[in-house]
Amino acid sequence: MNSQSFTLAERLIPSTYLQQAAASKKTRENLIRQLIEQRKWPEEGWDDPTIELLLADLAQMDSNNFPDNCGIGEREARFASSLVARRHYRIGHGIGRSGDLGEVQPKAAGSSLMMKLVNSLLLDTIRYMGVKTTAGCFMVPMATGMTLVLCMLTLKQDRPGAKFVLWSRIDQKACFKCILTAGLQPIVIETVASGDELKTDLTAMEHQMCTIGSDNIVCVLTTTSCFAPRVSDSLEQVAVLCQRFNIPHLINNAYGLQSSRCMHLIQEAARKGRVDAFVQSTDKNFMVPVGGAIVSGFDKGLLERVARIYPGRASSSPAIDVFITLLSLGINGYKSLVTQRKEMYNYLRDELSKVATKHGERLLDTKNNPISMGMTLNSLVTSDPKSVTMLGSMLFLRCVSGTRVVSTVDYKEVAGYKFEGWGAHTSKYPVPYLTAAAAIGMQKSDVDQFINRLDKVMNKLKGRSAPQTPTSVEELAMGGRRSKRSMNGEVSSSSDRERSERSERGERERERRSNRGGGGGSHGGSHGGSHGGSSLDGETGSRSRDEVRPTAGRSSRGPVGASPSLNGEVSVSGSGSGGDVRADINSHNSSNSTSLASSKDSLRK
Repeated sequence: MNSQSFTLAERLIPSTYLQQAAASKKTRENLIRQLIEQRKWPEEGWDDPTIELLLADLAQMDSNNFPDNCGIGEREARFASSLVARRHYRIGHGIGRSGDLGEVQPKAAGSSLMMKLVNSLLLDTIRYMGVKTTAGCFMVPMATGMTLVLCMLTLKQDRPGAKFVLWSRIDQKACFKCILTAGLQPIVIETVASGDELKTDLTAMEHQMCTIGSDNIVCVLTTTSCFAPRVSDSLEQVAVLCQRFNIPHLINNAYGLQSSRCMHLIQEAARKGRVDAFVQSTDKNFMVPVGGAIVSGFDKGLLERVARIYPGRASSSPAIDVFITLLSLGINGYKSLVTQRKEMYNYLRDELSKVATKHGERLLDTKNNPISMGMTLNSLVTSDPKSVTMLGSMLFLRCVSGTRVVSTVDYKEVAGYKFEGWGAHTSKYPVPYLTAAAAIGMQKSDVDQFINRLDKVMNKLKGRSAPQTPTSVEELAMGGRRSKRSMNGEVSSSSDRERSERSERGERERERRSNRGGGGGSHGGSHGGSHGGSSLDGETGSRSRDEVRPTAGRSSRGPVGASPSLNGEVSVSGSGSGGDVRADINSHNSSNSTSLASSKDSLRK
C-alpha cells in the first residue's frame, strides 16, 4: 500500500489507527531505501518481515512475476512446483547473462539489483574483517575449488605458454584437484617442520621459480586456513617472491574470512608484495548451505575478467541465502559470532588439553593456526596400532563430525600423483594425531559433548578386553540382530566355553533322568515340542496334539528353540534348571506303550 491507499482507507478505518500502520510500514521502507542508497552492511540485523518485504519487492521486478507477462522463450523462470517457487521467493531468472556473472539481465531487474547489493555487502564484510584495501569482490555460485579453477584459467590467459602451478602442500583433495581441473600441472612444494608446526618451504619455492622460469608458471597457490599442524603459508614472503619474479599469486582463503588473523596476513602480503586474488567460501564463513564462494582482489580489471570467464548464466539460490543471512545478522551480529568463535577456540584448547593430559597425550603447539588444533595419539599406537583409525570411526558413530584422525602412515593417490603420509600435509610427521576446529557458529555445548565422548572412546580403546567395538553402522545393525535372535531363543554366537558347559550340563541331566527311570520321558514330553521323529533302529513315534501341549505348571520352563539330530533326538535349549536336554523321541511314546526296560534301552541307543 502506498500513501494514496492509506488515505483512501481512512473512509473505512479511523485515521489514528492507519497512521500507526503507515508509520510502521515507512520504517521498514526507510531501511530498504538506506540499503539501496548507501550499499552498506546495516549495523543492526533486520527482522524477518523486513527481509521478506524486500525480497517480495525484488521478485515483483522480475518479468516472470509481471501480471501481464507473456513468456515465449526457453527460459522464462517458470515454476512447476509452488513449493519450489516459495522456497526461492519466486526469484528464478538467476544472475548474470551468458558469459558474464556481473552483467544485468533485462528481464530480471530485481535479481540483478539483489546481486549488486550482495556483492556490496560482501565487500563491506571483507573490509571489516581486515583487508581494508581490497578493490572489489563478487560472489560465484560454486564452491571454493571450482572458483579457484575460474581464477587460474583467467590468469593463464595472460600466460598462454605457462602450464605449472607452484603449490605448497595441504592435504585436502579439492585444493589439489582444482589445479588439475584447470588443465594445469602442479609442482608440489613439501612443507617443512618448525617444532610441531608445518610451514612453507620458501627455499624450495624460490628454487622452483628459478628452475622452471617465471614465464612457465601460471601462478603460486597458497593457503591460509587449514587443519593443524599445518599453519598458514608465509604469505608475506611468498608475495615478495612473486613480485620479484613477476608471478601471479592466488590465495585459498576457504574459511579464513572468519579469522581476523588470516585476513591481516592477506592485507600485509598485498602491502609488501603481490597478491592477485583470494577466494573464500560462503558456507564456511556465513553458515549458509554449500554452493558459493567469493572472489576478491586488489585489481578491479582482473576481477571483471574472472567474472566474464564463467560460462552461461548462474544460479541465484546461493546469493539469496547470503543476502538473507547478512541482513539478518548485521555487522553487530556477525561481530558477536566472530568474538564467540575466538572464545570457543580458547575453551576448546583448554578442555582438549585436559583430556590429553589425562590419557598421557599432549596438544600440538600450533599457535600460528587460529582455528584448528591437534592432539597426539601416541598411547593408542602403543596399545594397538589399529586403535588410531578405529578412534575416528567410533567418534563418528557417536555423532562427532568434523574431527580428523591422522595416522601419518596413510598413502593416497590423487589423479596419478602419490602422497605419502596423506592427511598430515607431509610425508614424515613424527606422531599420529586428531584435529578439532573452533569454527564460526560453534557453541560451548558442542565442545562439552565432544570432550565427553572423546574421553569415553579413549578409555574404551585403551582398556578394551571385550570384543572390539563395532566400527560401522552395518556391524552395529548385525550386532543388534544377533542380540535379538538370542533373546527370542534362536541360535546365538556363544563362545566355545559356553557351548562346552551347556553340553556337560546336558550329559549330566540325561544321566540323572536315566537313573530316575522314566522321568526323562515325561519331562522331555513337555519340552520336546510337537515334533515326532525316528531313531536309527527304525523305531518311530507319534503323539497327539493333546499329549505334546505343555502343562500350565511347566510353561515357564518351556522350550526356547529346538533342532533335530541325526539319531532322531531333539536338542532343546531351555531356560529352566535342566539346561540343555537331549531326549530320544521314541522315549516320549514308550511311557504310554512300553515297559521301563524298553525305555532305558531306547535311551542307551
